[in-house]
Amino acid sequence: METRRIAVGDRSWTVRIDGPQSRHTVVLLPDPADAEDAFDRVIARLHNSELRTVTFETVEGLDATTGYALLDQLDAPWAVLVGNGAGAEVAWQLAARGYGRFIGMVAIGRGHPALADAEGTVSDASCPAVEISTTVVATKRLPRALADGCMRYVYGEFRIAELDTADPLAEADHELATEIVLRTGRW
Repeated sequence: METRRIAVGDRSWTVRIDGPQSRHTVVLLPDPADAEDAFDRVIARLHNSELRTVTFETVEGLDATTGYALLDQLDAPWAVLVGNGAGAEVAWQLAARGYGRFIGMVAIGRGHPALADAEGTVSDASCPAVEISTTVVATKRLPRALADGCMRYVYGEFRIAELDTADPLAEADHELATEIVLRTGRW
């Protein structure tokens, strides 16, 4: 696995790049509480499906403009976004503001930023809808009823995958890998 440190402006991010060189790249955005190897079991399954992976060490301080610059430097201009928790929030923001940059998205445990979460908090009421095929993974942190609300913010094929767990990366890696692989295809 290749580890690279990439600078944009006065800040730098560490990313891990692995998998076969292919036209399909999956960008994985973790929650700040995730361990460094949280996505590793999912990544192993994605490599078996001939997918290249780019995993960010952290998403703290990552915004849309910086995210696009980082992806350009990584030669991943057209990718599938996968985010867990706060990483899913960043994925929504990147997808919403980067029309034509992504082919699909999987948001794990976090709904669209313009929707109220379980506590009634809206993180970004001005966040536009995404125009790509999207899977929202409903978990114990994101109940199905809240996941359903995301449909009105997705102008593309929309799917909900329900996983009865609070930690899908550790307990449902095979289901997550399947959902990601489905988003890499242009059906």
